[in-house]
Amino acid sequence: MSHNTLRPLPAATLAALGTLVTAALIPATAVAQAWPTKAVRVIVPFAPGGGSDITARQVSAKLTETFKQQFIVDNRAGAGGIVGMELAARAPADGNTILMVSGSFSASAATHKPAFDPVNSLPGVAEFGITPFVLTVHPSIPAKTTKELIALGKAKPGDLTYATRGVGGLTHMATELLLSVTGTNMVGVHYKSTGAAMTDLLAGQAPIIVGSLLPIVPHVATGKLRALAVTTEKPWYSLPNVPTVGATIPGYAIELWFGAMAPRGTPQPIVDALNGAINKILVEPEMKKNLDSQGMMATGGTPAKFNERIRSEYERWNKVVKERGIKVQ
Repeated sequence: MSHNTLRPLPAATLAALGTLVTAALIPATAVAQAWPTKAVRVIVPFAPGGGSDITARQVSAKLTETFKQQFIVDNRAGAGGIVGMELAARAPADGNTILMVSGSFSASAATHKPAFDPVNSLPGVAEFGITPFVLTVHPSIPAKTTKELIALGKAKPGDLTYATRGVGGLTHMATELLLSVTGTNMVGVHYKSTGAAMTDLLAGQAPIIVGSLLPIVPHVATGKLRALAVTTEKPWYSLPNVPTVGATIPGYAIELWFGAMAPRGTPQPIVDALNGAINKILVEPEMKKNLDSQGMMATGGTPAKFNERIRSEYERWNKVVKERGIKVQ
């Protein structure tokens, strides 16, 4: 018998090959339809009660309704969010762990130099919304506009102090970027929390801040603080008479975003299913109302669009860290 004679394959082998071919023909949507089969862990890299935590719990509750499985928030604070971020980056890419975080992700990654690739290890799934920071001063500062504040800072280099909620945090980075592009010298006073920073801001001890919208607006309304500008590209709906920083400093724009990420390698059908569900949730009146109560405007969008924001912000903050010599102790 010739050695080249073809022999029929055993029945068991044929059956196995048939199973593989059938599996290959199953549409990708079936992967998403079968997911989730158990509770999904939602890592929030900050303590309970903050903006990221509140938003994560609101979105997780809606995802629980959508997918008929629990989306359980797991707060893992530490090192400016790096502890929770690294935990998410190391998690299995099976769709059972996601990360819900704010724009501090890019800033913390630039300042803390984490043990994961901040651009590729945690791809974006969906953006929830954005909110501005507000360039704000105590009434003891005579400046009425961004231009006047910059002029005051240049006239008295090193005399003015500004508050932040910690070295390397977004309020710090946003201020350092402002000082960098205008060539202005002010001294940062760094606090462990927004509350502590606001106390000294209101007392005029650290009379300037690029701060979060919600804690500032009530004090602007009563005249205890003066809002000079918002950091978003366009004027903000809740402060319609306050101009943008970019109107004075072209190109300056910072939008504090909130969104969801997943470990690299998470099946695309699962990412797409999550993205689609989140985009639907964001247009619901109840969710819009919830986000608005936090000073946030729902945005949504594709994973690709969200990833581009994450990448560009990381590059920008990395540049600021190097140019300004920012070091986290």
